[in-house]
Formats: sequence, C-alpha cells, structure tokens
Amino acid sequence: MQKYIKAVENNICKMCIDSDDDGNCLLTAEEKCAVQSYLPEIVNIVHEINSDNHEIIHKRLKEVVCTNCKARDEEGNCYLRENANCALDRYFDLIVETIKKVDAGKI
Repeated sequence: MQKYIKAVENNICKMCIDSDDDGNCLLTAEEKCAVQSYLPEIVNIVHEINSDNHEIIHKRLKEVVCTNCKARDEEGNCYLRENANCALDRYFDLIVETIKKVDAGKI
C-alpha cells in the first residue's frame, strides 16, 4: 500500500486545491481527505474492476466508499460532492490513472 500512498502524494496531493505549495494537506482532522481515508478501498476497487471504463469503477466506488462517507446524508446526498469539494470525486480519473501506473511499474 505504501507505493500507492507515495504515488498519490506525488501525483494528486501536490496539485490538490486543499494543499499548500509543497503538497501538504491543509484539511483539518474534521475535514479528512476521502482519498487518504479510503485509499485501500479505492485500490481494491480499481483492481477488482480491472477495466478502462471509468464509469464502472466510479459506480462501484460510490457503492463501497461513498455509502460509508460521513458527508453523506440519509437520502444519499453528499454535500462535499454537490459543492465539488470531494477530492475523491474531483480527482477520480487521476487517482485511477495513478493506481494503474503504479501497477504497471511506471511510477
């Protein structure tokens, strides 16, 4: 898992709007990043689906990760995603691409 964490830090955190110029996360403990919190589940989903169809992966991600997210209400609405503040949703394609590059030994 460490190689995925490092790749996410280098490829996503450094460009994230919730980080400083050095890629350090600026979120508070209450605002915890979904990518960091659920990275093992995200990696497992990408491996489980093993497809280039990101729609299928995204659907499964919502079933597994989003259903457990604290930002989701009883009706299934997510205030973070609705306000474009969910890093997992915002950087989804880049996250999947990064995981696949790690798997291919390109990172």
